[in-house]
Amino acid sequence: MIAGIGHNSGRVDEPGHSWRKHVWTKARKNLMPTLPIEAVRLRVRRAAQLGLPYKTYAGIRASTGHDLIGFLFSNNALQIMRDGQPMPVARADKLGDLIAAQRVGLAHIPVTPTHLASFPEIDRAYAAPRFAGTWADMRDHLQTVIKSGKQPADRFVLVGDTGFERDWSEAVKLAGYLSADAFFTGQVG
Repeated sequence: MIAGIGHNSGRVDEPGHSWRKHVWTKARKNLMPTLPIEAVRLRVRRAAQLGLPYKTYAGIRASTGHDLIGFLFSNNALQIMRDGQPMPVARADKLGDLIAAQRVGLAHIPVTPTHLASFPEIDRAYAAPRFAGTWADMRDHLQTVIKSGKQPADRFVLVGDTGFERDWSEAVKLAGYLSADAFFTGQVG
């Protein structure tokens, strides 16, 4: 296969490569903000309040430019598959440990929002977008959920357990998506 015009074919051995690499590295370093140590300490503390590793929190904050104010949890992520089923203790404990963060439940049928809202660890709950709905239906439904809390979508992270739920975060432009396993075991990176 022949590379097109402007493509270097992966070769970077032409004259001046080391200088360009040096200049690129320096420019890249200058783009990265240097935060005062107290700002870093505050962000480390905030990451802990949200139950997130600092690296994950810092990445989300850098991509949105905002602090996180809450999470959307699918009933799948909470391991609640039917009304009347309790939330696993470890999941309830993790949600209970979150500080200054909204905890919004999204219920897939047959789980009802009323059941999710019955847990003290959930601040409010809504029906999840329908599987058979269009992308626009999903987006509009989630925008209604977010706007009911009067906050911008990019201040929330979705914690889910399926690829379909991952799509929700893209549809409504949330701050990000974390798998339930990663969020609840602390293995997010």
